[in-house]
Amino acid sequence: MKPRHRRMAWIAAGVAALGIAAALVLNAFSSNLVFFFTPTQIASGEAPQGRTFRVGGLVEAGSVRREGDGTTVRFRVTDNARTIDVAYRGILPDLFKEGRGVVAQGQVQADGSFKASEVLAKHDENYMPPEAAEALKRAGHPVGAPQQFLDKSQKSVRP
Repeated sequence: MKPRHRRMAWIAAGVAALGIAAALVLNAFSSNLVFFFTPTQIASGEAPQGRTFRVGGLVEAGSVRREGDGTTVRFRVTDNARTIDVAYRGILPDLFKEGRGVVAQGQVQADGSFKASEVLAKHDENYMPPEAAEALKRAGHPVGAPQQFLDKSQKSVRP
């Protein structure tokens, strides 16, 4: 084999190895990618069936119910336009409260409810995922304002 042919074979092997590595990285990335949806998007059928994704919004006041086993909690998440029932089995974060922002990761069940495998509560008054903040702004809810301080007629924070 001539040196020129040998060099071309090494280059072809290198390109093939890079292609295989890129394919493996993209496959791992796509299988670990988790999308975010609001309750309105889920109700309109935009959320994938049978795939894990995140739903976010506010925990609806008066909706938290604890089951008899002590670890199962049911609550509703709302974006002030639509709500979705969420069931979670496990220990909730300390910051989980009614009227506060929450993001739950899981899947939609056949009955339309959401079975969460993980629940995240926002860590302070200023943080909320950008998608959830935008959905709440569109629904007329001031982002970060606790539910008890809202003026229902003006949808703004009382002075």
